[in-house]
Amino acid sequence: MREKKDIIKKYSLKVKTLKEHSNFYFNLDKPKISDAEYDQLKKEIGELEKKFNFLKNLGLTNNLVGSSPTNKFKKIKHLEPMLSLSNAFEENDMKDFVKKVNNFLNLSNEKLELFAEPKIDGISASLIYEKGVLKRGLSRGDGVTGEDILENLKTIPSIPKEIITKDVPALLEIRCEIYIGKKDFFKIKDNFANPRNAAGGSLRQKNPIETSKIPLKYFAYGFGAVEPMIFKTQSTFLEKIKKWNFKINPLSEIVNGFEQIQNKHHNIDQLRSSLDYDIDGLVYKVNDINLQKRLGNTSNSPRWAIAYKFSAEKALTKIKDIAIQVGRTGAITPVAKVEPVTVGGVVVSNATLHNEDEIERKDIRIGDTITIQRAGDVIPQVVSVDLTRREKNAKKYLFPKKCLCGAETKKELSKSKKKYDAVRRCTKGYECRFTAKEKLKHIVSKEAFNVDGLGKKVIEQFWDLNLIREPSDIFELNYNEIQKLEGWGDLSIKNLKKAIQKSQLISLDKFIFSIGIRHIGQENAKILAGFFTSIKDFSKLFDLNARKELLINLVDLDGIGDTQIQSINNFFLNKTNSKFIRNLINKLTIKNYSTQNTGGKFSNKKLMFTGGFQKMSRSEAKAIAEKNGGKVLGSISKKLDLLIVGDSKPTKRKIDQAKKLNVKIVIEKDWNKLLDS
Repeated sequence: MREKKDIIKKYSLKVKTLKEHSNFYFNLDKPKISDAEYDQLKKEIGELEKKFNFLKNLGLTNNLVGSSPTNKFKKIKHLEPMLSLSNAFEENDMKDFVKKVNNFLNLSNEKLELFAEPKIDGISASLIYEKGVLKRGLSRGDGVTGEDILENLKTIPSIPKEIITKDVPALLEIRCEIYIGKKDFFKIKDNFANPRNAAGGSLRQKNPIETSKIPLKYFAYGFGAVEPMIFKTQSTFLEKIKKWNFKINPLSEIVNGFEQIQNKHHNIDQLRSSLDYDIDGLVYKVNDINLQKRLGNTSNSPRWAIAYKFSAEKALTKIKDIAIQVGRTGAITPVAKVEPVTVGGVVVSNATLHNEDEIERKDIRIGDTITIQRAGDVIPQVVSVDLTRREKNAKKYLFPKKCLCGAETKKELSKSKKKYDAVRRCTKGYECRFTAKEKLKHIVSKEAFNVDGLGKKVIEQFWDLNLIREPSDIFELNYNEIQKLEGWGDLSIKNLKKAIQKSQLISLDKFIFSIGIRHIGQENAKILAGFFTSIKDFSKLFDLNARKELLINLVDLDGIGDTQIQSINNFFLNKTNSKFIRNLINKLTIKNYSTQNTGGKFSNKKLMFTGGFQKMSRSEAKAIAEKNGGKVLGSISKKLDLLIVGDSKPTKRKIDQAKKLNVKIVIEKDWNKLLDS
């Protein structure tokens, strides 16, 4: 016990010292120690946390100011959001991307012209020119709001401060990736963990003079706001800005067809190690900018671009044991405990085996020598077994038929695929303590309620102490009991209360995502939120009869299929799920969901689509309606203003219903006229 107290004392002192120096550096701009000393202090704290897990539960570093100080730079909203890219890791992912683009644009058997660019592993920034003069420079931030880092960006000599040409648009936003070359990084590597961190840290210096000492470079790769728009393709855009003295990547080029995509990918992968900058894949963009506009964006990423990552690094190791984990949807996941091995610069001791069928297919056994890789350079997984090295007495692994909680597991029958799922699941939901804990971890996560200070380990701790059992317990914590725990002082309690209180106001889409319905991710949650719009209407799912009718109407929603509908029904059939979610709703203020642009030609109009369209896909038609202020419904009702009927195989039942309710019916020919007007 004495030893533990000494460790906590040592750790607390280091954290206190780091906070003091963070304040001197970031807020007062008067550093009292060198960057190297500061980084060393952070490193020592991290090493202590790794060695003694209980230190993280103290909550001392929850709000620790590091390289992202508060109020260091002025916050400015982007003219257009800087969205992240969706990823492709395999050939099939790229094929799916091309297929989705063609389907959305209603193109058939046409070679889609794409523009390929190396994906630089750097820091994204936005350069805004007004009448050719650089006026603003922003970091990516959260994609909606960035930080004003103009003065730091100006220290990069190759960034034009002025564009001297008559044809430059009055407003021009150039997006670029800031990086440090490998050779340059070698000279300063003692002060930074890697080139990307070096670039990021340099751009966040409060004093531009310090930034100027770092050899930052950049590649321009895209645009945001442009007025007037003078570019027709991604390739001509880059050609034009190259003439204006912007740096563009020389390895970028147009590709047509999947064979060229794969050849380009392979060739750059082979060059990867010889380049003076880090890349982790290629970005493929629809080259035609008008097509980009038609495709538009999802809430998180553009539909017209994708990052195709390089194959993961591989390594050989040995399986010491196979453990079982239970996920938030009850999924029983086998995990290989392996002899520690370095893969892609990270020490790996666990690797996923995915499911029972995967173990059977690869005949994976304890004691086997295996090849592992980090998928997308993130998730370690077993690629193959070296049968030549298998021990003679190695026994076939028998997958457990029961959950860790003791309940029977089962493989669900997929109605759409007409076969059983590969994953075995516990069916007890919140009644299984392992599933319940994972559900709670999901609810407090950043993407859901985002409760700062209530991380995975704290959830585990509170569960073990019986302080939390269901989601609503988060808002009824016994702080008197928590205060008795080691590491929970007045400040920690205060911060936790504040974070929990803040999380009680949540948007409908985040709420739907947070409750953990299987097959309902962030994007599907937004689709469902757009359908229900309010928690009052969403709560109708609790009633069996109302749910049956609602689920029928969900069929008409793009992105919601039989699999999702089945999952929603199964979720609410579970009485414990329903009880817990009702209890949770009573603790929250859930905001209505709206995506409407009130300024468009369909402003305040409710539309529904049926049948296929000749000039565009139904997905594009819906996207156009929403972009122009309309709300797309999934069912016929008196609320509906317009039923848009495509020429190809419209649903007669919907047309008849619309006629009965005196809903205006618009045929495809007239729909096209509406768009052109």
